[in-house]
Amino acid sequence: QSQLSQALNGLSDRAKEAKEFLVQLRNMVQQIQVLRLPAPRLLPVSQNPAAPSDAAVLVPRQVVRDQISHCTVKLRQTTGLMEYCLEVIKENDPSGFLQISDALIRRVHLTEDQWGKGTLTPRMTTDFDLNLDNAPLLQSIHQLDFVQMKVSSPVPAPPILQLEECCTHNNSATLSWKQPPLSTVQVEGYILELDDGNGGQFREVYVGKETMCTVDGLHFNSTYSARVKAFNKTGVSPYSKTLVLQTSEDTQSEEQTLPFPVPLERSQLRRMSPFSSTLNLQPSFPGRSYFELRSSAHQLSLHSSLQSLNSAVDIKKMVAVAWFSFDPGSAHADIIFSNDNLTVTCNSYDDRVVLGKTGFSKGLHYWELSIDRYDNHPDPAFGVARIDVLKDAMLGKDDKAWAMYVDNNRSWFMHNNSHTNRTEGGITKGATVGVLLDLTRRTLTFSINEDQQGPVAFENLEGLFFPAVSLNRNVQVTLHTGLPVPEFYASRSAM
Repeated sequence: QSQLSQALNGLSDRAKEAKEFLVQLRNMVQQIQVLRLPAPRLLPVSQNPAAPSDAAVLVPRQVVRDQISHCTVKLRQTTGLMEYCLEVIKENDPSGFLQISDALIRRVHLTEDQWGKGTLTPRMTTDFDLNLDNAPLLQSIHQLDFVQMKVSSPVPAPPILQLEECCTHNNSATLSWKQPPLSTVQVEGYILELDDGNGGQFREVYVGKETMCTVDGLHFNSTYSARVKAFNKTGVSPYSKTLVLQTSEDTQSEEQTLPFPVPLERSQLRRMSPFSSTLNLQPSFPGRSYFELRSSAHQLSLHSSLQSLNSAVDIKKMVAVAWFSFDPGSAHADIIFSNDNLTVTCNSYDDRVVLGKTGFSKGLHYWELSIDRYDNHPDPAFGVARIDVLKDAMLGKDDKAWAMYVDNNRSWFMHNNSHTNRTEGGITKGATVGVLLDLTRRTLTFSINEDQQGPVAFENLEGLFFPAVSLNRNVQVTLHTGLPVPEFYASRSAM
């Protein structure tokens, strides 16, 4: 917020200068009009060079008016950007702010740079020496016309989406694009847009110079469209062709990966890919993952025959939900990671929170945590949380987490520091805690050693939830994901 505010201060100064400059230009128009009012002409212009001709007055006035119009439009765009940034600074959700702040800061700096040297300098002066021959004045007017009418460099060509580089993994999607091979027009950046998933308006999710962007934290089992365009100082290119995207249906194969093209029947398979820049989308900026590759005049098709696919890969039965690990980026600083971020402990005696990398807003999801170390009967807590949950307190102490905390004898459910449903049965070293998040039924259920612990813990859940754990230095747990739904829940669902 400080960086964005500092950038806005510079842009605000430019806007103030522009307002003052517009006042100066309007005064110039009035002064030029006064020059037409002196006494009537007694001789033709050719015989009375001291009298200004219509052209000598109208052309400068039109130049100033054109500059007023151009500056007004530019100022209106700048003011709109500033007002939008001020609303973003008021955003109460820190994670939501962080996800768009970098792009906004770049846009503010880019807009400030456009008010460069000479932009706020009048193209015409009101100082006419009416005793001189009009030839120098006409020469100046022709020079101004030349500056205004010279041909600008062309806008960029539409980018081309590189389908072989586009991929998804769980609920993340990576898009890659490039300029046409024969294009020589300079490009300053790109704008990636996604719609709202319901055929609504597109919105910007990335602005920058990179040609690859990964979108994380997307909804499962949803469909939307993506497109990209290029821009330079002259203007913005037409859009690329549109990709229709569909998220995973909450299923995953056993760590198999496939490059595109992939038919819709195999949409559960994913491929990882490096990326140059990342933008996390929260519910206020809904996104989707996987590319469902449809054919139309304006859409790309990535459908391919099943014969070549089946000959290359032995497709296994889809049995699991989503694969993910713990997230060092959002965890408390006291959390210690190992085993490719699947195992965590803590260097503090106080409870500290760590979240999973993947957020869920739809579907059925199940994961387990094995207790690798359990000393001196601590009370670790397991469950789900919002991205902005408290990281320095037991999970469930605030209203951003829904958890079960457990000792060696019993467990409790906790949300907003309210304890409910004390249940006999605790954990020891080697125990397994299961967490089942059913966002179709909007419920959260826990198990210990494959037996349901207590009743359904929480109901009426809605929104974006991240797997979460709180623990101290007396506990070490390892995360296991991509697991089938436990039998106790499957049998209950079948009733």
